[in-house]
Amino acid sequence: MASRDKKQPEKRDNSGKSEIKRRMKTHPLLFIGTVVVLVIVVVAFVFVPAIVPEARGSGDLVFGYYNRTPIKYVLNNYFYQVQQNLTQSQQPSPDSPNFMGSMFQIWRQAFEESAIRIGIMDEMKHSGYVVPEDVVNREMAELPYFQENGRFSSAKYRAMDNASRMNLWRQVQESITVGTYLSDQAGLRTASGEASFISSMASPKRSFDLAVFSSNSFPDSGLASYVEANADLFRVLRLSRITITSSEREARQILDSIKNGITTFEEAAINNSQDWAAERGGDTGMSMAYDLTFDISDEQARESVLRLARGEISDVIKVTSGWAFYRADETVQPADLGDPSQNSRIRSYLLNFQRGWIEDWLISEAEKFSSRVREMGFDEAIAAGELSKRSISSIPVNYGNSALFGSVRSAGVPELENAGESPFFWRAAFSTPINSPSEPVVIGDSVVVLYPLEEISAEEDEIGFIEMYYPYWMASSAESAYRSYFLTNKKMDDRFQETFYKLWGGY
Repeated sequence: MASRDKKQPEKRDNSGKSEIKRRMKTHPLLFIGTVVVLVIVVVAFVFVPAIVPEARGSGDLVFGYYNRTPIKYVLNNYFYQVQQNLTQSQQPSPDSPNFMGSMFQIWRQAFEESAIRIGIMDEMKHSGYVVPEDVVNREMAELPYFQENGRFSSAKYRAMDNASRMNLWRQVQESITVGTYLSDQAGLRTASGEASFISSMASPKRSFDLAVFSSNSFPDSGLASYVEANADLFRVLRLSRITITSSEREARQILDSIKNGITTFEEAAINNSQDWAAERGGDTGMSMAYDLTFDISDEQARESVLRLARGEISDVIKVTSGWAFYRADETVQPADLGDPSQNSRIRSYLLNFQRGWIEDWLISEAEKFSSRVREMGFDEAIAAGELSKRSISSIPVNYGNSALFGSVRSAGVPELENAGESPFFWRAAFSTPINSPSEPVVIGDSVVVLYPLEEISAEEDEIGFIEMYYPYWMASSAESAYRSYFLTNKKMDDRFQETFYKLWGGY
């Protein structure tokens, strides 16, 4: 691998450091700890009254379950407290055009925090963790409910009724349990030297010019070749259809009523069909023969539809969603690439089902370009091929687009949006000699040729900044991981949306 430590300011930038600073400004909580809403110590709150519509029906407001434990909204429980706190700080005016959207977000956040809290309690229970009673009692004694002149008041403690006191004791116990879990998460230590090792991955950095060969550039002549070789797939149809999901018998009854002149095809479709074309009198518009394969699995049945004369109606056919019969509104025609709508459908088919056909052509074009680069230079080859040159500022190997380093996404090249997850991209980017064209790399719907311009080392202050930031990044990653674990695992039964709209549907 070629390497040059000589600094060339006109080609360098501090993309790694600048991206970290941007994220730091955008998400400051990432650097000071984000476990704020999750742990609400049991203290007395004074709330601004929140808008909560009267519940429809009877029973508790259950928004879901975690491991069969209901996630309920009940007066003064954790869900209630979080919702009230968020509403106090974020509640929009009822006249706001986005009132319902804002309330949805408030309630959703409160629901998620409650679900995570229940999940943590479940994990701690199964681990065998139990908070010692004397620890709970000490925390109880510190609560503002029982303070007088800065000291614990036994009189105030006895003045609270037993049920309320026991409920408070359980809340303190839960808060300590959750706090222990979160403290353990936050206290996870990284191995000695790990931050230094990670920060060293900021070097080497490379900058590139590149050429992009998009699938949109695939010529009509290529489409024509494929269509010629697969003409049957692209026969053009204009059909109307009636779909019945209940039974074959009902479908035949409707078909007989049309044949006997009791009703028209269009009327029968509007009144009986159970698919998206019903309101159009069954008209499915222009389609191609391959479209029928999605609905009709039997090849003979498909061909029977394709052989219909204009105005002829098929027999009842088993389809994916039930039973259907078709009417030919036009005679089947061969594909016409001069028709923009047909051209577009054929391109879409190739991209979705025969991507290799297009990729082979793009790779061939990219290889021709690379040959021209070796003969005449990159800029000259770009001009000769009437291509647009793209550029990437200095970035290190950043597989997965980590926030610790500059990413391909920050380059502003749309075709490289997902390149950060491609090992083939990184292999080409950092194994190709400087000032040489890379092998073609397939990225999404495009093929790219990279041209490395220089290789440099990251500056010391950038490496130092990454090393300083790494522990916070690790803590944030750990938090994201456990939140995702509780909200997406199989123990979670999320019924939030259904309950929310039952609660707010009439507001």
